[in-house]
Amino acid sequence: MAKVLCVLYDDPVDGYPPSYARDGVPQIARYHDGQTTPTPQALDFTPGELLGSVSGELGLRSFLEERGHTLVVTSDKDGPDSEFERELTDAEVVISQPFWPAYLTAERIAKAPQLKLALTAGIGSDHVDLQAAIDRGLTVAEVTYSNSISVAEHVVMMILALVRNYIPSYQWVIDGGWNIADCVSRSYDLEGMQVGTVAAGRIGSAVLRRLKPFEVGLHYTDRHRLPADVEQELGATFHDSVESLVEVCDVVTINAPLHPETENLFDERLLAKMKRGAYLINTARGKICDRDAVARACESGQLAGYAGDVWFPQPAPRDHPWRSMPHHGMTPHVSGTSLSAQARYAAGAREILECYFDGRPIREEYLIVNAGALAGAGAHAYSAGNATGGSDEAARFTAG
Repeated sequence: MAKVLCVLYDDPVDGYPPSYARDGVPQIARYHDGQTTPTPQALDFTPGELLGSVSGELGLRSFLEERGHTLVVTSDKDGPDSEFERELTDAEVVISQPFWPAYLTAERIAKAPQLKLALTAGIGSDHVDLQAAIDRGLTVAEVTYSNSISVAEHVVMMILALVRNYIPSYQWVIDGGWNIADCVSRSYDLEGMQVGTVAAGRIGSAVLRRLKPFEVGLHYTDRHRLPADVEQELGATFHDSVESLVEVCDVVTINAPLHPETENLFDERLLAKMKRGAYLINTARGKICDRDAVARACESGQLAGYAGDVWFPQPAPRDHPWRSMPHHGMTPHVSGTSLSAQARYAAGAREILECYFDGRPIREEYLIVNAGALAGAGAHAYSAGNATGGSDEAARFTAG
């Protein structure tokens, strides 16, 4: 029987919720491209529950224990003395999240001789050293598309929050003021602006579809060009380089996976090519941007604002400059873990585990690495290599 080691974020500070704001979430059968939502044989949770925190356990405990497996759930994931590090030595399956990643470095993989499956509850498996996984012949899988629309909605929200100067205006209300001039001195209309996405996969193309009614100019760059009819439907202009895109856009949103080719893509040089006063939105991965270069661009005015919910490492140390730089709209990594999204990625995690333990093939679109090579979604969107370097700095969040 297998040990399944699951790393999830902490419960709310006031405890696991006894009730919720709504009685349920809408049920979705298919995504925009026709892919079906997860189809496990059964569920042991009610959609709309908080499943992504420690007490939620992704709704997996009864399923796994009824089959004789052991489930260990923890939020203690960083440093050599963490529970994750201790329990990893004999784990066969590791489940982690992009929001609270258990970084599976080459060193940790080497300490886990029984490890066979690294499963991401959500999308984005860059917290796994993919090169080490390939070399070891591990399977790496994620619940592709489960929270893509959740992230796309978050992108649109953050664009509007920055461009319309929403957060400082809200703060004036909290502070008891009525300072209209202060609120509008950095507020603009999105209408008529040029908006571009770096990568137009499931999230990037969903962002474009949602922004089209705002009567903006739409742009994108991607290693895979969209079909001509989709470009025409969206009215989107293709750019064959990131440089070409950022030079013409007032708003740039990053929706690419993190791998060696995208790591530190938005560095001092690329930020300097953007329009002065442009806005940069990053709900992809924090390491795609040079942390200090972004902070300097916000301080100098090269960027009018930066928003996102992805950091590196995660959780970010308390002295991370994105917490204190001016004109930012940062949140913890929450875009893809709404209660609606959790119902899908928890169901997808169970579907993958059912396939794994029953000896059935895991859906091709869920695979990142399989049989020693990039596969499925991984072959489409990732490059081999390692993007986990420096992740040990996450321990500084708890250290204070």
